Amino acid sequence: MALFEEEMDNSPMVSSILSSLANYSNLPQGSKEHEEAENEEGAAPSKKKPAVKAPSLGTLMGVYLPCIQNIFGVILFLRMTWMVGIGGVFGSFIIVFMCCSTTMLTAISMSAIATNGVVPAGGSYYMISRSLGPEFGGAVGICFYLGTTFAGAMYILGAIELLLIYILPQAAIFKMEGLEGADMEAAMLNNMRVYGTIVLSFMATVVFVGVKYVNKLALVFLACVILSILAVYAGVIKTAFEPPVFPVCILGNRTLISKGFDVCAKVIERDNGTVTTKLWKIFCDSEFLNATCDEYFANNNVSEIQGIPGVSSGILAENLFGYYLEKGDFLEKRGISAMHDPDAIITNSNRYVLADITSFFTLLVGIYFPSVTGIMAGSNRSGDLRDAQKSIPIGTIAAITTTSIVYMSAVVLFGACIEGVVLRDKFGEGVNGNLVIGTLAWPSPWVIVIGSFFSTCGAGLQSLTGAPRLLQAISRDSVIPFLKVFGHGKANGEPTWALLLTASICEIGIIIASLDAVAPILSMFFLMCYMFVNLACALQTLLRTPNWRPRFKFYHWALSFLGMSLCLSLMFICSWYYAIVAMVIATCIYKYIEFAGAEKEWGDGIRGISLSAARFALMRLEEGPPHTKNWRPQIMVLVSVDAEQNVEQPRLLSLTNQLKAGKGLTIVGTSVVGTYLNNHAEAQQADQVLRKLMETEKVKGFSQVVISSNLRDGTSHLIQVGGLGGLKHNTVLVSWPRTWKQAEDNLRFRNFIEVVRETTAASMALLVPKNIAAYPSNGERFTEGHIDVWWIVHDGGMLMLLPFLLRQHKVWRKCKMRIFTVAQMDDNSIQMKKDLITFLYHLRIDAEVEVVEMHDSDISAYTYEKTLVMEQRSQILKQMHLTKNEMEREIQSITDSSRGSIRRKNPSNLRSQQSSEEPAGVSVEEKPEEESVAVSRPKQVQLIHNKNATPTSPTSPITPAGGVATPGSEVQMTWTDKAEHQAAAAHPEQGGVKDIFNMKPEWESLNQSNVRRMHTALRLNEVIMKKSKDAKLVLLNMPGPPKNRMGEENYMEFLEVLTEGLNRVLLVRGGGREVITIYS
Repeated sequence: MALFEEEMDNSPMVSSILSSLANYSNLPQGSKEHEEAENEEGAAPSKKKPAVKAPSLGTLMGVYLPCIQNIFGVILFLRMTWMVGIGGVFGSFIIVFMCCSTTMLTAISMSAIATNGVVPAGGSYYMISRSLGPEFGGAVGICFYLGTTFAGAMYILGAIELLLIYILPQAAIFKMEGLEGADMEAAMLNNMRVYGTIVLSFMATVVFVGVKYVNKLALVFLACVILSILAVYAGVIKTAFEPPVFPVCILGNRTLISKGFDVCAKVIERDNGTVTTKLWKIFCDSEFLNATCDEYFANNNVSEIQGIPGVSSGILAENLFGYYLEKGDFLEKRGISAMHDPDAIITNSNRYVLADITSFFTLLVGIYFPSVTGIMAGSNRSGDLRDAQKSIPIGTIAAITTTSIVYMSAVVLFGACIEGVVLRDKFGEGVNGNLVIGTLAWPSPWVIVIGSFFSTCGAGLQSLTGAPRLLQAISRDSVIPFLKVFGHGKANGEPTWALLLTASICEIGIIIASLDAVAPILSMFFLMCYMFVNLACALQTLLRTPNWRPRFKFYHWALSFLGMSLCLSLMFICSWYYAIVAMVIATCIYKYIEFAGAEKEWGDGIRGISLSAARFALMRLEEGPPHTKNWRPQIMVLVSVDAEQNVEQPRLLSLTNQLKAGKGLTIVGTSVVGTYLNNHAEAQQADQVLRKLMETEKVKGFSQVVISSNLRDGTSHLIQVGGLGGLKHNTVLVSWPRTWKQAEDNLRFRNFIEVVRETTAASMALLVPKNIAAYPSNGERFTEGHIDVWWIVHDGGMLMLLPFLLRQHKVWRKCKMRIFTVAQMDDNSIQMKKDLITFLYHLRIDAEVEVVEMHDSDISAYTYEKTLVMEQRSQILKQMHLTKNEMEREIQSITDSSRGSIRRKNPSNLRSQQSSEEPAGVSVEEKPEEESVAVSRPKQVQLIHNKNATPTSPTSPITPAGGVATPGSEVQMTWTDKAEHQAAAAHPEQGGVKDIFNMKPEWESLNQSNVRRMHTALRLNEVIMKKSKDAKLVLLNMPGPPKNRMGEENYMEFLEVLTEGLNRVLLVRGGGREVITIYS
């Protein structure tokens, strides 16, 4: 192993870590330990892990039975028979099949996710958040939490309904005897609220005191459920041989409430006489045969039918189809005719069994669906399972199969055994107040009543135990900042605060008080959770991420999409307005996490979707260049960093934000000098600085840092390789080199000119802000002012587009736009103005228009002076780059001290000079800053420019002066406005026409091309200063760089003269294509 000995510290031998790797998947919190090392909260639980017992639960006890207990619940005992009676066997079977198919498909998806690695505490929330990301995970986790909480309220309401209607009716605080209609309903709901609050408080106290008691009772509650279901099946079998006696009294075809009479007849024969019954007294005003009776009672006969005719009676055919009722309708027996006057006033309605709610198919779906929830119970216990990846799929699917068979068989058996009016009798009012499903049970209805009561209490306790832990898991993930407080609890980790919030939300369900109203609410939240489980599995399957390797192989993306579609459909079938509310809640939580939540990198599927979508979009962009209508500046911002990796021109990013307003592509790039191996850390630091600055300036884009042997190559690499595919930059933003005249910054301005050349060659637009420090920050506001555009040459419309984009930003919004163009001698300025106004009208741009006339004029002496100084500076800047030996020879070669000329003896390094005198004056700093900086080079002579500075009056020729520079002496040469005026004042005798050396011959030796360019720059600057001196921003065409590299210093001087005196200037070069159009 000597080959790998240097890597042992970072990469240990497999033999040494194999044991820990094998045991890794069995740790209850193993994944958390691996994944959330950055979270300090993850450190506290890790200390307690050694105390956790080894997982020991198998498939039966760990998954199958908990799922059975959670799936079978209150709806089976309290609403299943009513659903069959209202919806019919056929309709109810469809509802059960749809709901069970949904949960089965969800279980398949869940099994795939659960077997794709370790699933620690948090269960479904953990699976969804790690598969779909923190935003979806948090939103769906909260929905699942709310569903579990409302499930607790539903179970408590079910327990209270069993208690007050079937077990101990006399315990009602608000008496219902003698009440009818709305009054009775209100009394019932108030009883539910009072007792529900009491039971909720008791259960919350039990959970707070100790969860261990709840877990110990879980098996008892499960035994109650199983015994109750077995009693129902035993009763069904018994009806085939000996149906139980549960007579139902029918008046005409209306079902009568069984309380208040003993014999189902109007009169009976007793002692050879006809005697009226208690039923007669209910509907008549006296007990005598000649009494005045209720019209319907008088016109119809009373009959008694068998409530449980038995499985072999053939009642199934009658119950096959639905019988939907409006609220207040009578429960009528099919197949019996009745005499009824439609116009007659209904009396004694409180003696009939009435429909308490309006029923329809979608309502039944919403009420029934909670009875198939609970499929996550196994995955929630994954940390306690001996082999979670084997137990979860087998146990969950087996539990769903078992419960689905029970539910489907129950639908058929209920329809085959029980009379339709009894099935539709929700509270058993026609069968002596018995629980309808209890009438079918063997050996006694009390088996079902007591068993269902304990099972609903147990399910309520389980909900109040599970929901706070789910909320605690979400809180400890820190994805939702305002929930952090609920992550804390007692010393043993019990979620005290989360339990308090859970009980408070559960109380909302208790206040609603109606089981039929609460059930659709929790259906929404569970359906949304299941929908996203299916979505997570489908996405992971389709994206084929390398980490997607489930042990459970019997899944397919089509099944997951079918399950997701079923969940979404059921949401809107149950209740479209509840579905919208649930989606709004989830969306709000999603957006909140997106903007305010902690950033988590969980390798989720949404990131995979983003990558796939990005690849697809980039491939589409490759198909061709964008149309002019779609063109927008995709900006590469070139910034420089100092030795501490801090950005030197932060206002460049402010300008970028104002130009982009968050739209399109922005790349902020810089280069670091060095090699990748040696300077990688510096590059990372620079990247972090760029990202932080982009965040501060609210620039949405990407940062890019390259390491190169020199800045020139680094900048070139950024321009060439920035972007990806069709998403590349088309515009480069680079700051003007403010100190380009200083000798030590000579390289910087040459780099700048190379950037200009490269952007031109690459057909990219170039933006050069001058005096960038004076540009406004994003927080400033201009309340008035102008943005002036000097449109001299056509650049594809960039000069028109940029002010429009700037004025979209709040900084420049109040500024007005002015466009100036230049007319020469042969141009018709009036027609030019009309054409420009028309063009702007078609472009839909509001701007003032002005045409400035610039006639040819004689070149002034001032122009010659500026050109001469420029060429002298170019010569001196070249000399500044001599080697040490050449410089020493150069110092010795200075002989003509009176004229201050610098002559070079080495002809190989000497440019041919036409004049024997060459003034040594040089400006080393740009005028707007009015600074004077020494030109200093180690062991080199400072070039001298003494008191006789060059005058800058337009009529005063230049006056060179010089002195003998001795080796080793250090002198300073400056060129400022102050010095120029002092020099002009010091020689009034010259009259401003010619100096003592008569410079006319040197003027004639100047490059005439440079003279003309200088003349144009001066004339344009004069006009711009006259019109736009007070403008907030001036946009100006940027002339192209010289093809000959020998004239680079001159090019910089032309630009300096062109923009002299202006506060904010944005030099613009188009990219060679049209960027704005008049067409829609």
